[in-house]
Amino acid sequence: MTIIGIDPGINGGIAWITDGKPCVEKMPNTLQDLWDLIQDIRAAASPPLGVGETKAMAYLEQVHSSPQMGVVSAFTFGNGFGHLEMALTAAGIPFTRVRPQVWQKELGCLTKGDKNISKRKAQELFPSMKVTHATADSLLIAEYGTKQH
Repeated sequence: MTIIGIDPGINGGIAWITDGKPCVEKMPNTLQDLWDLIQDIRAAASPPLGVGETKAMAYLEQVHSSPQMGVVSAFTFGNGFGHLEMALTAAGIPFTRVRPQVWQKELGCLTKGDKNISKRKAQELFPSMKVTHATADSLLIAEYGTKQH
């Protein structure tokens, strides 16, 4: 089973864990790059043709625009979230939305907006990986997903 964790937004990332092996990428910059990445993850999680369904599940951080965002920023953010939902849907990867407070509480790293807390936790859980602010949350969301299965 491949578990995918997605931290939406241009400063987010996409992580996936297959058989305990984590991989992570910074959020792709273009729709084509996003689609290619989702397709690559799906292909790696799929059994040989005709043997069964894709063995992947995605956890997408459920986010909202904030009052501090400008109109253009909020629109762009929401648009990107929709692109992620559509890419997963088109690839046939089931997904569930998870609130930040839920996965953070489960992993013992309530950040209250401090990205250093989630980065530190991701470094503890994935010491062999180079963890950045852009990839920490997606790794932790994927880890949360593995605990749900």
